Amino acid sequence: MKKIAIIGSPGAGKSTLSRRLSVVSGIEVYHLDRLYWKPGWVESSREEIRRIQLELVQKDQWIIDGNFGSTMDIRLDAADTIVFLDIPRSKCFYRVIKRRLMFHGKSRPDMGEGCTERLDAAFLRYVWEFPVEKRVDILWKLAEYEGEKQVITLKNNQDIELFLELANQNRILQEEISTTGE
Repeated sequence: MKKIAIIGSPGAGKSTLSRRLSVVSGIEVYHLDRLYWKPGWVESSREEIRRIQLELVQKDQWIIDGNFGSTMDIRLDAADTIVFLDIPRSKCFYRVIKRRLMFHGKSRPDMGEGCTERLDAAFLRYVWEFPVEKRVDILWKLAEYEGEKQVITLKNNQDIELFLELANQNRILQEEISTTGE
């Protein structure tokens, strides 16, 4: 696990999982929201975000979190591990509202500077409709990678904790192997 793409609905916990996995694995994390949004919620051009991702995936190791469907193939094609947070929409909906309250008047750590937390009806609708409008396409896309890449679907907090525990055990094992020279 050296090139990890983390995808899922807004509010699923992609950025939180990415940060925690980065601590466990020592692999640098890149948040697409931070790369995409410029101060004042100004969008980067599609060409710019595409160029940035093409550069990132050339690195030896990375964790990239975010959906951005128009460039998802860049990350999924280059990843050796794809993690899909398939979290219930009610939980995602709750989390985006909670996040809005927690970061009122501030930018989240995974968001670009000058992009204070905001929430509107269109975004809430997107989160609520994600399982119906996006999930099936993601599942089809992930099926294309089965057998070729490690595809992991996490559905709840217990799955996430187990995944992180296994990632940590794997890191410890790799360190032991490298120090013993085996």
